[in-house]
Amino acid sequence: MTESDDTTRDDPSPQALQAGRDPEEVEEQAPTPFDHPLFLPVLLGGLTLWFGYDGWINQDPDMLEHLTFNRVGAGVLFAGAVYTGIGGYREWKEDRESRD
Repeated sequence: MTESDDTTRDDPSPQALQAGRDPEEVEEQAPTPFDHPLFLPVLLGGLTLWFGYDGWINQDPDMLEHLTFNRVGAGVLFAGAVYTGIGGYREWKEDRESRD
């Protein structure tokens, strides 16, 4: 380990070290859509619709051999979407209230 490795490990912000600024002055990175608390519930909801369509509505003969998989998958994904949706909604509501 070199001496420069020790200094970068002690500094909490590598961006501040590179820019020669105080770590408290470094701006936060802009959030991405993946950081939104409701991203995962919406993704799981979409997968639920896809699995549900293949499990109950689709009459394609090639898909009929996968009915049980799609029906069970739709149920599991629905439960996951509801669980993460409740927590995501609470987090989103808290974020909105803290900004106001």
